[in-house]
Amino acid sequence: MKIIADLHIHSKYSRAVSPEMILENIGIWAGKKGIQIVGTGDFTHPQWFNEIKTKLEPAGPGLFVLKHQMSDKSVRHLMFNTTRFMLTTEISSIYSKGGKVRKIHNLIFAPSIEAVEKINTKLGWIGNLKSDGRPILGLDSKELLKIILDIDERCVLIPAHAWTPWFSIFGSMSGFDSIEECFDEMAPHIFAIETGLSSDPAMNWRLSKLDKISLISNSDSHSLQKIGREANVFDCELSYDAIIDAIKSRDPEKFLYTIEFFPEEGRYHYDGHRLCSISMSPEETKKNNSICPACGKKMTIGTMSRIDKLADRPAGQGSENKIPFKSLIPLDEIIADVYGVGVASKAVKKDYENLVKNIGTEFNVLLEANYEDLNKATSPEIASGIMAVREGRVELIPGYDGEYGKIKIFKDKKEEINQPKLF
Repeated sequence: MKIIADLHIHSKYSRAVSPEMILENIGIWAGKKGIQIVGTGDFTHPQWFNEIKTKLEPAGPGLFVLKHQMSDKSVRHLMFNTTRFMLTTEISSIYSKGGKVRKIHNLIFAPSIEAVEKINTKLGWIGNLKSDGRPILGLDSKELLKIILDIDERCVLIPAHAWTPWFSIFGSMSGFDSIEECFDEMAPHIFAIETGLSSDPAMNWRLSKLDKISLISNSDSHSLQKIGREANVFDCELSYDAIIDAIKSRDPEKFLYTIEFFPEEGRYHYDGHRLCSISMSPEETKKNNSICPACGKKMTIGTMSRIDKLADRPAGQGSENKIPFKSLIPLDEIIADVYGVGVASKAVKKDYENLVKNIGTEFNVLLEANYEDLNKATSPEIASGIMAVREGRVELIPGYDGEYGKIKIFKDKKEEINQPKLF
């Protein structure tokens, strides 16, 4: 069966995460988006793990659903009963290796509550798991991988948002130049990386060293509305092992495609210096020796430049026999662009709910519905905007140094505001 999965989110117990990120709401919004499997996130946090054990029950091998004894408010949303949860978390490892301080974020997937309990016990001896839903541990990524595989060989470690400058395996500020450099003799156990919002598969295809590595995409969501902004589409059984096999095998009949941000919309696509509103392409960064021309300080080097540095293929090559992808913009952002307002406005929320109600789910709206059906369910402008995004007819001002990129679907709708100085 066709499955859309978002395997990296966070709970209300992580820093800078909405207090509405509780299991009941996550289940409702995953269903609204059209997601069949969503990660629990944060299973290392004692309070969140207790909620997982209390509120979820098994639903097939290695997956869980919300128990039926939920509040009347939750029961009214029948879709919450169809959402499966997979046990997932993210660990921030900060440690010294090769004479440098490394700051690496890794995803962990676990097949059972029993495995999570053992992982939490072991990691609890190393650091304070209560401090944050994404705990910071002074633990080498290689040692983290050893720990989880010793507990259960079906556990999986996947480097998170692999190109983010500050906290990732290939990050320009504190990462490594290869999987082998990070994981040493344990590198063969790494069969996938998460591309992150600021890079897409085509950018990663430029590295031949990643040819045998699966590229997955997840939302890393800190709020309900952002669940599913990136995701994975499989055709397999509803089980933990089937999902892991689809990722690991890179079988195009099982792993159909990934759903991506346009990478320009990510916060670290270009290089730049946010305080000076300076944004640069990799070519301009080289001309300026990575120095901000406004203040003379070093700029934050983004994903494009970092991939340029490590790539051994030119852009546009390396796509043979790869899992394809589709680039989308979240529905509320499309509607907001049509109206020229923020995504939190009442008009955007009203039209979003109306479209999802009439078409089925957000992914049905973005990927499947034809123009005629969209036009019946919403305004011609919004229907046209959805089709424009689906066909890639958009303009994007690249994000840089922590600033999200700007979307422009209808160029004549509004003036550009707060644009960075592009060199």
